[in-house]
Parts: sequence; structure tokens; C-alpha cells
Amino acid sequence: MSGRRGLSDEDLAHLLGEMRAGTAAPAPAPSPAFVDRDGLLSFESLPRYKELTAQQAAADMLGLKNPYHRLHEGRSGATARIDGREVVNFASYDYLGLNGDPRITRAVAAAVETWGTSVSGSRLSSGERPAHLALERALADVYGAQDAVAFVSGHATAIAALPTLMGPKDLVVTDAFMHNSVVLGAQYSPATRRTFPHNDLDALETMLSRERHRFERVLVVSEGLFSMDGDGPDLARLVALKERFGFWLMIDDAHGLGVLGATGRGIAEHAGVDPRAVDIWFGTLSKSLVSCGGYIAGPAAMVSYLKAFAPGMVYSVGLPVPVAEAARTALGLMLEEPERVQRLQANSRAFRDGAAALGLDVGPSWGAGIVPIMVGETIRTVILAQRLLERGINAFPVLPPGVPERSARLRFFLSASHRPEQIDAALTALAEEAGALGLIKDRPR
Repeated sequence: MSGRRGLSDEDLAHLLGEMRAGTAAPAPAPSPAFVDRDGLLSFESLPRYKELTAQQAAADMLGLKNPYHRLHEGRSGATARIDGREVVNFASYDYLGLNGDPRITRAVAAAVETWGTSVSGSRLSSGERPAHLALERALADVYGAQDAVAFVSGHATAIAALPTLMGPKDLVVTDAFMHNSVVLGAQYSPATRRTFPHNDLDALETMLSRERHRFERVLVVSEGLFSMDGDGPDLARLVALKERFGFWLMIDDAHGLGVLGATGRGIAEHAGVDPRAVDIWFGTLSKSLVSCGGYIAGPAAMVSYLKAFAPGMVYSVGLPVPVAEAARTALGLMLEEPERVQRLQANSRAFRDGAAALGLDVGPSWGAGIVPIMVGETIRTVILAQRLLERGINAFPVLPPGVPERSARLRFFLSASHRPEQIDAALTALAEEAGALGLIKDRPR
């Protein structure tokens, strides 16, 4: 069969092929093989890896052991087993002494038997479980909130929530000592970011007076109990500023829940403030609730919005049912047994007041769950921690960049399960070892 102008189909196809070949771009010359002359593809070249190895080399020269990632050989609470011996443990979030409580372990075992160890997908796709809704209802009730939503990771909760709620015409203002999760959440959002000096609400007021009018929505974030210093904000004044300037107020109550207030309901109960005056309650399930995950509580519209759009909810697996049941059971026990909260608070005050009486610097700590022993120098902080561990006292050294330069400290977490003699033993060891390092301040005569 002839094609156009007398060309056969075969000739036409051949001609078209030649035309295409003639107009095609020449094949690029192969590039030479990459040669990593500077060693940049080695993970050892990462700047902070070099810093890590330099620190370890310095520690080795001084005979100091690495205080990080120590192997615990059993359940950790008021005591722990490290290197084959039991020590008094002040490095645990188990504020209420509930980790391993048989009522919680029975609830977890029953949940595993019925639901398994995973929900095997995001809640959006694999569906809800009754335990999710029961936990969220219980958390909402603690804060008098309309609703709550639980995420599989506490750290990821803030990282998911802030970019979802805040847009490019908005402003996020955070306390300078905010937890890393909130800092990263603010950085990942398209909003403008500002910080105000720690607990300096005069500075926050000045900033809002100067800048509030430039933005559509403003979110101000503080903590109920700051994990490094053991202090908290003036919540009543934050609420007053919110009413004056018109912003959303978010409180990270991760360390406040179970620790502050007569029944452990957190900073609002401690301050005598209606919790409904706070727009967004953020917290974790890993401290007093001896589980894992995070939560946001507040208005139903906000919770629905986060459930629909927050990446940490939409694209992440749902909270395993046993994990949810552990947290819900612990929350119920906290409310049923307020004497645990009171015992924790008494232990915390005893430790803080005893340390201060010895001439140790306890910073601005309220004496509720968290008491820092301020040292300043990194090396002396690590030495003090090692000497205490040798005497059977485990307290974690917090070093820069986790805290500002020259503000290294030992951080003591108190528990309702600590016995008076354990607190006394820790104070005795502190007095002797800190005194030997020149850390005892002159006491008034």
C-alpha cells in the first residue's frame, strides 16, 4: 500500500525516523565519576560528629564515663538497676510511682489480648478504637475542654500541630526556654517567630504592644512546668494578656500534669485559673501517665481540624491500644489517689529545701517534681554525676546545648515513691561531693 506522494508505508516510516534522529539533541557526554576528595560523604565528616568525638576524647583523658544511654537492667522508678547494682534513681519521669503498677499492667495485658500490639495504620484509614476515644475524653475532662486528640509521639505532637494551625500571616511567640518540640513546631510553620525572655511577661507585653497589629492570628506558648528549671509562668497574667491582645494561648503541661495542683490537674489547678481560659493544652503521656504519646486538648473545632489535617495524625500510625489503656488507667489512678500527688510534692519540697539549706544552688525551682542543682561548668557537672553514681545516686547531667552555656546542672526528678531515707542519702552525698568540688555556697550564719 502506497503512502503519501508515492512513498510506501515502510519508506515513510524510515524517513520519519531519520528526521527524528536528525532533530534529536545529541546524547550528553558521560560525566566523570564523582571523587569525594574532601570526604564529605563520610558520616564522620558531619560537624557535630566531630564535636562528639572530641568531647569523648576529652572525657577519656579525665577518666570520665559517658553518662548517656546507660543500660538499665530492669524497671526504672524511684530505684534502678545499673551495672549490676541497685541505685536510688532521680532520672525518671515516673512522678507518681505508677510505672509497673499491677492495675496498669493488667489493663495493658487485657488490651494486648483483645487488640494486639498495633492498630496497623493511621486512625484516618484503619479506623478508631474505643480506647482512643476513652483516653481523649478523659484528657479533655481534666482540662474542662470540649475535646482532645492523642498522637503516637509526644515530641511529634507539637511539630504536627503548630504548622497545621498557623499560617504565613500569623505570629508564634514562645518562651525562650520552651521544649525543643515546640521550637521545631514553630520553625516548621510558615508563621513569623518570636521569643521572649524566660517568664518575662513584661517583655512579652511590650512585644505584643509593638507587633500584634501586624498579624492575623497570634499564638503565645509557655509551659506549665519547665523541665530544666522546675519553675513555671504566671498563668493568670498570661490569660489577662490574652484577653487584652487577642491571641491563642497554648500551654505545654507535659511536666505539670500529675505534678502541680492539689489533684495533679496541672498548672491551671496550681494557679487557680479556669483551664478553659487556655485555648490549647499540649502534653505527653510519658511522664505521670507512664505511657507514650502526646495530646492536644481544647475546642472541638480545633481538635476536628487537627484530626483532619495534622500530618502526625493523618500520615502516622495510630496510638496502640495497650499504650492508650496504660495512659487512661494511670490518669484514673491519679484522680482516685490524690495522695500520690501530695507525696510527690512533699518529697520535692524536702529535697529542694534540703539542698538549698546545704548551700547548693537550686535555681528558680518551685520544688515540684523537678529540682536542678546548678553547677555551671560542664566538666564539674559530669564529675559530680559520676561521683554520685559511684555512691548509688543516679542523677542526670544536663549540659549545653540542652541548656545555655555555663548553666550545666544535675537535674533531679522526684517521685511519690521516693522514701525519706533515700532523699536524705542523696542530700548527704550531694553535700560531700559538691563540697569537694567547691560548689557549696557560703550559708548565712
